[in-house]
Amino acid sequence: MTTRRPTPTVDVAGVPVGGAHPVVVQSMTNTDTADADATAIQVARLAHAGSELVRVTVNNDAAAAAVPTLIAKLHDLGVGVPVIGDFHYNGHQLLVEHPAMAVALAKYRINPGNVGGKRRDENFATIVRVAVDNGKPVRIGVNWGSLDQALLTELMDANARLAEPADSRDVMVEAMVQSALRSAELAEATGLPHDRIILSAKVSRVRDLVDVYRSLAGRCDFPLHLGLTEAGMGMKGTVASTAGLAILLEEGIGDTIRVSLTPAPGGEREEEVRVAQQVLQSMGLRSFLPQVSACPGCGRTTSTFFQEMAERIQGHLRDRMPEWRERYPGVENLTVAVMGCVVNGPGESKHADIGISLPGTFEEPVAPVFVDGQLDRTLRGDGLVDEFVALLEAYVDRRYGTVGVSA
Repeated sequence: MTTRRPTPTVDVAGVPVGGAHPVVVQSMTNTDTADADATAIQVARLAHAGSELVRVTVNNDAAAAAVPTLIAKLHDLGVGVPVIGDFHYNGHQLLVEHPAMAVALAKYRINPGNVGGKRRDENFATIVRVAVDNGKPVRIGVNWGSLDQALLTELMDANARLAEPADSRDVMVEAMVQSALRSAELAEATGLPHDRIILSAKVSRVRDLVDVYRSLAGRCDFPLHLGLTEAGMGMKGTVASTAGLAILLEEGIGDTIRVSLTPAPGGEREEEVRVAQQVLQSMGLRSFLPQVSACPGCGRTTSTFFQEMAERIQGHLRDRMPEWRERYPGVENLTVAVMGCVVNGPGESKHADIGISLPGTFEEPVAPVFVDGQLDRTLRGDGLVDEFVALLEAYVDRRYGTVGVSA
C-alpha cells in the first residue's frame, strides 16, 4: 500500500487537495475563455468525464470579464466543478481590474517566471494579496519553458565557479525547485496561509519530472500537482505521462494530477481525463470505472468476435456510468472479463465479478458465464452478446442496488 507524504489539506471550493484525501484529477480547457458559451460547454464535458478541477486561461480583459458569466452558465447546467484561473504576464492587472472574476474563480495559478521582469516580486505579491482578500488558494506553477531567467543565471554562474561544476541539467532542476520554494516563501510573507498553497514544477521529460519532484517533495510539505508539460499526442503522450506519474505516485508524491495530452485535430479534450483516471485506477489508488479484462488474442482466436464484444462491453460500462454512479454506490469497483478462448478464459472469468469465456477457433461454440467465481450458465448463438449485457445489468442491480437502498 502506497503511503502518501504528509501535507496540509488545501480546500479548493469544497474539493480537498492534499492531506489524506484521494489524488485529484484535473484538466484544462482549450477554448477561448472570452467565449463563455463554448468554454462552459467544454468545462461541463470535462467535469462529466470526471475532471474534479478545471483550469481556464485568463489572458486578457475579454477573458477576465467572461469568467463570472461562465461560472453562472455552469451553475445553470448543474455543474459545480471548481474553475481555476491560469494567469501569465498580466495576472496582477486582471485580478485587480476585474474583481468579479477574482471572486468567481476557485483558485489562481501563477507562474513565477511570467509575472513581470524587474517588477516580478511586486506583481507576484499583488496577485497573492488578491488571493488573500478573496480567500482563494494559489498554485505556484513553475515551468521549465518559462523559468525565472534571473534565478537560473544566478545558479548557473555560481555553478560555473565551482571546482567541479554540476551538470547543467542538475542546475536546471535546482533552479526549478528554488523558484517554487522562494515563491512560496514570498506568498506566505505577503499573507497567504500555508494551507492555501499548492506547488508544481512541470517539465516535458520523464527523468527530469521524477528528479525535480523528488527534490521538491523532500524540501517542503506543500501539496504537489504532477504532470508532464507538453506531453505530446496519442501514444507518446499517454505512455510518457503514465511512466512519470506512476513512479512518483508509487513513492507517495503527488496530490493532484493532469495528463497534458495534445488532442488530435477534432479529438476529445476529455481523453486526458480518462487517461489520468486510468493511471490512478491501475495503481489501485482510486476507482472510477468498472474494469474490463480481455486477452490480447492469439492463433486460437482468429475471429475478431471477442475483440468486438470486449469493445462493446467497455463502451456499455462507460455509457452507463453516469446513471450507475448515482444509483449504485461502489459500482466503479466492478470487474468484468471478456476472454477469447479456453486457455485462460475460464480462469480469468472466475477471478472477475462477472465474466464470459468465448470459444476460440475450432472450440465448441459455447460461452460459459461465471458470476462471483462460479459457473452461472452457458450462452451460445448469435444473441449471446445481448444476453451477457442483460446479465451484467442484472448483476449490477442485484449487487449494488441494495447498497443504495440500505443507505
